[in-house]
Amino acid sequence: MSTVPLRFIDAHHHLWDLNACNYPWLMAKGEKRFFGDPAPIQKDYLVEDYSKESQLYLPEKSVHIQVGVAQTDALKESQWLQNQIDFPQAIVAFCDLSSKELQADLEAQMQFSKLRGIRQILGRHEAEDGKHGSNSLLQNPTWLKGLKRLAKQNLSFDLQMIPPQMPGVLEALKQVPHLNVALCHCGSPWDQSATGLASWRAGMAQLAELPNVVCKISGLGMFNPQWKVEDLRPIILSSIDIFGPDRIMFGSNFPVDKLYRPYEELWSAYEEITADLSAQEKQQTFYQTANDFYQLG
Repeated sequence: MSTVPLRFIDAHHHLWDLNACNYPWLMAKGEKRFFGDPAPIQKDYLVEDYSKESQLYLPEKSVHIQVGVAQTDALKESQWLQNQIDFPQAIVAFCDLSSKELQADLEAQMQFSKLRGIRQILGRHEAEDGKHGSNSLLQNPTWLKGLKRLAKQNLSFDLQMIPPQMPGVLEALKQVPHLNVALCHCGSPWDQSATGLASWRAGMAQLAELPNVVCKISGLGMFNPQWKVEDLRPIILSSIDIFGPDRIMFGSNFPVDKLYRPYEELWSAYEEITADLSAQEKQQTFYQTANDFYQLG
């Protein structure tokens, strides 16, 4: 670990106030999720909680990613986040891109000065995707029109998907070359066998051929809860090699990844794995890519 404090932007985290909005998954006690048992985090997670996570690794800025709020409360979530002072500096909100009311929904979200983009999850885990219907969005022509509308509104798209969806995602994104896309969680590398990682790398290389796509290194604990630094190393270094430092950003995915490791330990692992990058490459991956992508000023 460096003796110089790491200058970084947390490009992917969550906050919630159970009194401010309805989060169905946080209310569903005893229901396991694709990332494990959420019981330890089924309580308020406020700015002060986030700020206390580490004395050694405190981000300069952060980006809040929508967190499964009830669709009817999507606007309420953004309003609550807009009113927070220290964090976040940017909001990626939820909108259903296949909705007939999409334009009105986007205009309502765009009243908030922190809004930068939209996330609608395509893939979490095959078992859950069928339940949520997210696995059918790629085949929905109205959803694709929604992506094009985002580009026209100068909003970005946070893309959460799983590796089997990579071919379909690639074809969809080829049709929206002017849409800025952040690939969440390194494309969700669930299968970390030698064969699984080889297939994942091939899919990542195809996505990296699209110049409007950047890769967000985040949430890796969801796919390997007992991770060690050496488990994360090939995924992180492969992502950097494939996309290049100018198209990489880092995020914590807290408090979800709080289920696996403390904040400080996660960022220490990131720092250890990237120790051989140049100072300029570290500045790019840990700070500048996110700063530019989310227009943080």
